[in-house]
Amino acid sequence: MKDSRPLVGIDASRSTVRPRTGTESYSWHLIRQLVERDARHRFRLYFNGAPDSDDLAYLSARADVRQIPFARLWTHARLSAEMLARPPDLLFVPSHVLPALRPRRTVVTVHDLGYLYWPDAHQPRRRIYLDLSTRFNAAVATLIIADSTATMRDLVLHYGTSPERLRVVHLGCDPRYRPQPRERVAAVRERYALPDRYILAVGTIHPRKNLVRLVDAFAAIRRGSLEDVGLVIVGRDGWGAAEVHDRARPLGEAVRFLDYVVADDMPALYTGAAAFAFPSLHEGFGLPAVEAMACGAPVVAADASSLPEVVGDAGILVRPTDPAAIAEALSAVLTDSALSTCLRAAGLARAGRFTWERCADEVAAVFGEALER
Repeated sequence: MKDSRPLVGIDASRSTVRPRTGTESYSWHLIRQLVERDARHRFRLYFNGAPDSDDLAYLSARADVRQIPFARLWTHARLSAEMLARPPDLLFVPSHVLPALRPRRTVVTVHDLGYLYWPDAHQPRRRIYLDLSTRFNAAVATLIIADSTATMRDLVLHYGTSPERLRVVHLGCDPRYRPQPRERVAAVRERYALPDRYILAVGTIHPRKNLVRLVDAFAAIRRGSLEDVGLVIVGRDGWGAAEVHDRARPLGEAVRFLDYVVADDMPALYTGAAAFAFPSLHEGFGLPAVEAMACGAPVVAADASSLPEVVGDAGILVRPTDPAAIAEALSAVLTDSALSTCLRAAGLARAGRFTWERCADEVAAVFGEALER
């Protein structure tokens, strides 16, 4: 008997990018949950690069997998051609731009508009691309998913998007992020030669992450009575990383750059942190803050963009452009054990709200809405 359920096509091209950070992680976790949980729709997944063999086996058992490699302009050339030849009932693009040729019904996720608020934190060519692609998505999609209410408001304010076409769906947190046993934390600390107490920061090193001001705040902390505390920055160098390295150089071994850390070690790094610092200038959601809370790390985050919405009262929120405020909040966490214990408990409770299962269920509901239009 022919399956009469609507066919949802998904641009899965970003989910094969390694390492999976940000939007790549969003694509992968969401796709996995959708094909596993959503029984109302059939799925067809479009890949440019080949998925890992284990991933391919998992997905192929639950969806129609199409590998359609193309060297350049994959979205607007190869994916457009596929849409013209074999269109699904709906196309979902979780982490990229919609193709020029597409089905009548489309859903797209817009993660953030930080390039409008902090243009100097992006290379000019990248900033222009982000503006044009996001503007196009906002103009042509049937429905638009925003990672946060903050991003939804930005789309309305800057691109004139009708609120009727916008749906807010918060991201989930991988269940691997949970408090780790003391022995596991000690083993990971030893592997990376970390001090007993450290402030942790996670994210690609580029200007939007505001790490120069974090290093300045850390230097102020070191000048006080907290010389035993280190700063550990996990993330690969991006555009503008040299300024962060230059600022940290006078602090010597007190600042450790770990580059990319394998995913299996991250929960222990979060769990072992005396504080997690996330003073980012702009975030569409801020998944590292949720991961830190899920592992029981006390969070100090920026009071900007989506972070108050995500962290709520489970962390300390500070003005990201004020290194003194960042230093004061971190010092409070490091010196006040009662405050630290309170934040750990509050963070664990709040992180429980953010699951990929809930995220997938809400996204599937958006598919249903779009298909009815």
